[in-house]
Amino acid sequence: MIKMNNHLIFAILLAGVSAVGPMGIDTYIPSIPAMAIFFQVSIEKIELSLSIFLIGFSIGQIFGGPISDTYGRKKSLIIGLLGFYIFSFLIIFSSSVLEFWIYRFFEAFSGGIVVVAASAMVRDKFHGKEAAKVFSLMGTVRSTAPLIAPAVGAFIIHFFSWEVVFIFLTIYPLIGIFFVMSKLEESYTYVKQNILHSFKEVLSHKTAMKAMLILGLGFSGLFIFISKSSFIFIEHFNISTDYFPFYFGINFVGLITMTAINMRLLKSFTTMEIIKVAIFIQTLAGLLITFNYENISLLQTVIFIVMYMSMFGFIFGNGMALALEHFPKNAGVASSVAGVIQFGLGAILSTVVLSFHNETFLPIGLGFTILSFLSYLIIRTYK
Repeated sequence: MIKMNNHLIFAILLAGVSAVGPMGIDTYIPSIPAMAIFFQVSIEKIELSLSIFLIGFSIGQIFGGPISDTYGRKKSLIIGLLGFYIFSFLIIFSSSVLEFWIYRFFEAFSGGIVVVAASAMVRDKFHGKEAAKVFSLMGTVRSTAPLIAPAVGAFIIHFFSWEVVFIFLTIYPLIGIFFVMSKLEESYTYVKQNILHSFKEVLSHKTAMKAMLILGLGFSGLFIFISKSSFIFIEHFNISTDYFPFYFGINFVGLITMTAINMRLLKSFTTMEIIKVAIFIQTLAGLLITFNYENISLLQTVIFIVMYMSMFGFIFGNGMALALEHFPKNAGVASSVAGVIQFGLGAILSTVVLSFHNETFLPIGLGFTILSFLSYLIIRTYK
């Protein structure tokens, strides 16, 4: 069993199993056109499965909190991973797009349970700056999923059919189950509590909710980039699909780099000071895209988006530590609320921004700017 004081191995293992979410989202993106042909539907109906996945992931986290606080973190991880395996396997045999949507929803629902249990396990053992460091370590590892997943998906779809993508997504959680069962020790000490009272306690905690809202606004910006990345690089700049993973992944290289820097900065600065600077830089990046949207070059686009995306390396780990710090007895429920706000608010606000789509980058730049400015307004009142 891994001892909790081994921060690096602990973070890598938890990040690896909880990366089922981003792996489930990003691996299948290159196969969307092939799936549209297979199911004989428009490409928009396959793209809709991304929103369905985010909704299922959010709802899974609602149920994941009580499950985690009732049955423990380790059992919850196994339940979620097993569900993700089953529904990824069923997707392979989908005969209609409706069937695909249903299985996709429950695949994501299971992934939500996993993410909640992993975050709660960190809160069980670490506090304050130590928790921020572990969440940052997890963020570093977890961020490699969006970096690797599109390349894996592109490789698979280049040589095989779309079904093989979901074969890969059945193998991934099985590996996770093996490591959870053999390497992780239970971190939760059961405390009898009323689940509804736990949710009320979390939702009424104004300070924690502010941190969660900042995370939700951040995820909105992340989803905007993920949703518009193919338009930006493939449609607008005519980048080959073979090179798309490079332009997509360079943003997550920046995010990973800043996450590593964040762990060093925590020795000298508070989490709040770091988050404030990161949000300021994101606002600046959004303004640069907005003011240059008409004649923006590929190089400028890459620089400005990396500038925006890399700042999540300072926001996500520190923000999650701040959000969960106040809930030692019901970290599972707190983690589920934080997750629902992140993915629920992210899905809603990103959809609103994407509804203003045109052939320029103006909606993207304005979206980044407004979301970052709202985060700044919230963090000004944080105490």
